[in-house]
Amino acid sequence: MTEMIDAEQLRKKYLRDGMLPTIFCNGCGHGNAIDYTFWAIEELGLDMDKVAFASGIGCSSRIPGYINADGLHTTHGRALAFATGIKAANPELHVIVFTGDGDCAGIGGNHFIHAARRNIDMTVLLLNNFIYGMTGGQLAPTAPKGSIATTSPYGNIEEAFNICELAKALGAAYVARWPISYPYQPIKSIKEGIQNRGFALIELMSPCPTAYGRRNKLGKIESLWKWYEDNTILIEEYERIMDYGTEEERKNVKGMFQIGVFQNVKKAGFFEEYDKLVQRLIEKDDAKFKGGSK
Repeated sequence: MTEMIDAEQLRKKYLRDGMLPTIFCNGCGHGNAIDYTFWAIEELGLDMDKVAFASGIGCSSRIPGYINADGLHTTHGRALAFATGIKAANPELHVIVFTGDGDCAGIGGNHFIHAARRNIDMTVLLLNNFIYGMTGGQLAPTAPKGSIATTSPYGNIEEAFNICELAKALGAAYVARWPISYPYQPIKSIKEGIQNRGFALIELMSPCPTAYGRRNKLGKIESLWKWYEDNTILIEEYERIMDYGTEEERKNVKGMFQIGVFQNVKKAGFFEEYDKLVQRLIEKDDAKFKGGSK
């Protein structure tokens, strides 16, 4: 761990002054996500010349532009495809992706499925605000049932996409979800995701007061942020209640968002397996060549 610095020093160290101020609305949680990422990088003592960022399109996808490091601001939904290319070109880089729920779970859903399935070594920070915040306020696939958006003016009738459960089922090495109002747990998860040599998804539930909160009448900024406290529950507590709680307790928590670490396993990533394959083929060719020369 490096010598600790204060928040102002942290931002001066990692932010591009010429890009400030940010585009984020008052009450948006995305600024917190930037801070948490910086703290994780600082505490790990990473060399920023060995860190690369990628993003698609959306509010959260503007984040790499504010960071004083190499990064790619790519096309809508394609951040993970570009990040895979970065990792293939230089496997030694720490690849960090900023993406939104629409960018990753909607338009980029297929790329997400296969990046997680292949367990490609990257850390994906999915900032989930339940809506396409930048491109018109359309309904995102993670939006709770009943949500109001420009494309669901009478309420969302679809079941929400639980992207953490999908990532877990696909075999991603690390999966976690936290509200952005929690500082320490997201920082710890981002650190663990970077250190895990596989696909890491950290879903950060980030309030959107302008496009989502306003349309869904969730009140002013303070009330909106409290909504996340009132509607989330730790995985362990949820499971305890579902196993041993009363019928009333189970009913009360059924619609809540589970938060915590869903999966943390050590397994070979795609490029580790690819290197093993290449080495086997080299050894096979060497053996064939030696055998034929006798």
